[in-house]
Amino acid sequence: MEVIHAWSAPRSLSTSLMYSFAQRDDTEVLDEPLYAAYLKSTGADRPYRDELLSKMECDGEKVVKDIIYGPGNKKYRFCKHISKQRLLGLPSELMSKGKHFILIRNPLNILPSFEKVHPLSFAELGLGELVSIYSDLCQMGTPPAIVDADELQQDPEGTLRGLCNDLEIPFQPSMLKWEAGPIPEDGLWASWWYKTVHKSTGFSSPRNYPHTFPLKHYELLEQCLPLYNILRRHLKHKSSLLTSTLPPPSLPVPENAKLFAWIGDEIVPREMAKVSVFDSVVQGGDSVWEGLRIYKGKVFKLEEHLDRLFDSAKALAFNNVPTREEVKEAIFRTLITNGMFDNTHIRLSLTRGKKVTSGMSPAFNRYGCTLIVLAEWKPPVYDNDGGIVLVTATTRRNSPNNLDSKIHHNNLLNNILAKIESNNANVDDAIMLDKDGFVSETNATNIFMVKKGRVLTPRADYCLPGITRATVMELAVKENFILEERNISLSEFHTADEVWTTGTMGELSPVVKIDGRVIGEGKVGPVTRKLQSAYKKLTDDSGVPIPAYQKNI
Repeated sequence: MEVIHAWSAPRSLSTSLMYSFAQRDDTEVLDEPLYAAYLKSTGADRPYRDELLSKMECDGEKVVKDIIYGPGNKKYRFCKHISKQRLLGLPSELMSKGKHFILIRNPLNILPSFEKVHPLSFAELGLGELVSIYSDLCQMGTPPAIVDADELQQDPEGTLRGLCNDLEIPFQPSMLKWEAGPIPEDGLWASWWYKTVHKSTGFSSPRNYPHTFPLKHYELLEQCLPLYNILRRHLKHKSSLLTSTLPPPSLPVPENAKLFAWIGDEIVPREMAKVSVFDSVVQGGDSVWEGLRIYKGKVFKLEEHLDRLFDSAKALAFNNVPTREEVKEAIFRTLITNGMFDNTHIRLSLTRGKKVTSGMSPAFNRYGCTLIVLAEWKPPVYDNDGGIVLVTATTRRNSPNNLDSKIHHNNLLNNILAKIESNNANVDDAIMLDKDGFVSETNATNIFMVKKGRVLTPRADYCLPGITRATVMELAVKENFILEERNISLSEFHTADEVWTTGTMGELSPVVKIDGRVIGEGKVGPVTRKLQSAYKKLTDDSGVPIPAYQKNI
């Protein structure tokens, strides 16, 4: 006989699932065989405690060896377990033998009904123990299948077929229906807990709308919901009101699946890296940001980027801004926690912070700013050897009359609209013109050109005066090129000898074609190559060291 262990919190449709398995012709079921041992060990009170202790085996070791794994008459034995009943000191074979799966349910749906029989508490719900069970089974090399009660209600057959497949047992259509009323295998507590199940003949459809949540359980919900979400992330199939039908995407750099980000005042794993729906960056894109690159244990141009971050925050009248040293400390801690000391890009954001209520007014921001440090393994995002292709967007760059691009803000819709045009044209990026038709920059970078040995770049009237742009301008002068900053028309770029873009994300990226016109000889030009080399040397030789970084670690 093979034992199937179903672990769940209370009020998670576990009894309905037990009834489902009881309909199989090859399965016998046990209803919470560890219940009496749990009550005896913990002293927990129940209306039926004395009767249960007198009629059920209270010795946990005997329950595991003689009842759960005792002889039987059918091929499978289904054991319904409540997670908190897994006590310390039980025989190890309880977990090491048999097939295990976990049944979860959103605490929003559990809490309103639980206290009808027993007062609520975190320990009574057992979600912490449910996560421990999942972790223990994973460490044993046998990660359990996870089933969500909502899935059972919405698609009973599909969910049961998937579960049977995970358990490597055949699905039986009889699992979908049963006769109303109790079954002989019910625990003696059935009259307190199973009234709804006894009226059922199958998995009931979910309610169209939830119950109003009792606010007296709000703090308990805050404790339990993260644990439910930890387990829910491991569901193979999810269905909810707004669940995407898209398959899980692959990441450009798979190593970024497990990273840590700084949010507010703490470091959290990737899947927990979230801001409040009341944060200004959500409410109105009200945030400033910087892009930073890490080279060989050093943060390149850190001070310059922080200068611009704080200037942008001041221009937008942010209050309660963290200090420069606090921002640096958050950056260093995030990098060290991730072990990221090279080939890394940081998206550093500072939002106006969380609001006390939704709305536009900064007067609602009374919590202070929110700092976000998102570090990723990320090589330069453009082909800096073969070159990139640009198209000119119809979307014009913002004028300082409307929103000054010198404020490095997160409200990037102007740039995104241009990027959509480049995506539609199947090229790398889009050139954006100013209101007079002169070239300003691309949707993501500053832009340079070479004509007859002279290096030219547009004036920073409409574009962001980038830090990489300024660095390359300094390098051009140092390399004895004639540098000119002026209004440049699109046709001048079409007929240039060389063109490249600059930005922290992509460094110096040669442009080989614009609007179908081949630039120069259609390959990386000599001026571009020389400045790329000078830029690389500068990144190797300068930057703010990351504390605790050692070469060759």
